[in-house]
Amino acid sequence: MFRSVRRLPFFKVFALAQLALLARRHLTQLQPHERRRLGALVRRGPGLQAHERAELRELVGRLQPRSFAFAAADAFSPWPLPRFLGGRRRRF
Repeated sequence: MFRSVRRLPFFKVFALAQLALLARRHLTQLQPHERRRLGALVRRGPGLQAHERAELRELVGRLQPRSFAFAAADAFSPWPLPRFLGGRRRRF
């Protein structure tokens, strides 16, 4: 039992590394200038003007946050998640 307790920090580090790789995969969907602009907008915080908020919404939308959340939950879930939650948009 004590062996498993000592290994627990390793699994936390492993989980963080896995999450970081997943985040990197999603961030590479943006061009370098778009990533810099996203960082600048996020650092400005609540003092954004309306057109900057719209630009931030567009950049975050291109990162596919629903798909990222599903992939993160699926990576750490002990059971497979239903595929319909996978972030695919419905076709109308």
